[in-house]
Amino acid sequence: MKRIGVLVSGGGSNLQAIINSIEDRKLEAEIAVVISNRPNAFALERAARHGIPTVVIDHHDFPTVREFTEAIVGNLRKYRVELVCLAGFLKILDRIIIDAYPNKILNIHPALLPAFGGKGMYGHHVHEAVLASGTKYSGATVHLVTAETDVGPIVLQGVVKVDDDDTSESLAEKVLQIEHQIFPEAIRLVLEDRIMIDGLRTKLKR
Repeated sequence: MKRIGVLVSGGGSNLQAIINSIEDRKLEAEIAVVISNRPNAFALERAARHGIPTVVIDHHDFPTVREFTEAIVGNLRKYRVELVCLAGFLKILDRIIIDAYPNKILNIHPALLPAFGGKGMYGHHVHEAVLASGTKYSGATVHLVTAETDVGPIVLQGVVKVDDDDTSESLAEKVLQIEHQIFPEAIRLVLEDRIMIDGLRTKLKR
């Protein structure tokens, strides 16, 4: 069975969606380890409830991003991780993790990339930018991680309608529901080697 490593910084609702998909036998995989840069992240408790090993690697304990990333990669290798999933992980990592796991790192982003991505585009900032732009649709994107933030090949997207009375909070909740649907499915497609990469484009193998 393929082994997943999940990196988290907060509540871990996407982690829970992955756990649920595995327990419901919709996703044939094992979460080998959950790693957080925040010792008080609720995601760690979610993992512990399901008997999943957890590791805290506090970024404050490292003088450089590279050393912080090296510690993460070392633990991923220790737990024999084959696919890395960034599920609300809010720290930028050194490219050594990309070299260690080429085309084997997935990130979930709360907007329809390439719009509303890049530096500073996370959490409520994304949804506020979407509302300010006047766009009528938003959603979530699962993409492969490259050296440039939020620019990697897109694996899956899900769409929600932006209603006239939406706030950043209500839009965030709608998008989060979509995230919980598409992230486990994207993981499944990658683990089953169903994704062909052609530059920034991906194609689904039939």
